[in-house]
Amino acid sequence: MSIPFRNLTRRSLLATAMAAAVFPRTVFGQSDPNNQERTNVKIRLTFEKHTMTATLYDNPSARDFASMLPLDLKIDDFGSNEKIAYLPRKLTVEGHGPFTNERPYDLCYYMPWGNLAMFYADYKHPGLVRLGRFDDGYEALHVRGQFPLRIERIQ
Repeated sequence: MSIPFRNLTRRSLLATAMAAAVFPRTVFGQSDPNNQERTNVKIRLTFEKHTMTATLYDNPSARDFASMLPLDLKIDDFGSNEKIAYLPRKLTVEGHGPFTNERPYDLCYYMPWGNLAMFYADYKHPGLVRLGRFDDGYEALHVRGQFPLRIERIQ
């Protein structure tokens, strides 16, 4: 039986810990959920003659979501502050973490149920991964009802 960490020294452990503190995204592949970078990936969401666009953030869940596009789903009201749409499969949640700067018109993924959460009013809820942010047309989120939804990548 071999010992996997046999050649690990205190010096290498200390160097890894210091690198993780200084460069956490590089060492662990994660970013700060409160300060995510936008990508150049833009998507279009269309339902009931309404068109919205959103820009995705640079995180593993958003990349996984983009890989599924185009999608034909149903969009429906949930609560008094969001619309939801169920994805055909769950997204990766690698690198997720809590965030505290929630704002209306965030596009999120709700981990427990595996659905998109499109917020049009204030919200605060654990279990969310922010995928991106709506750029325009987001007034459509205020239209009540259930509709067929088409999501496609436009850039």
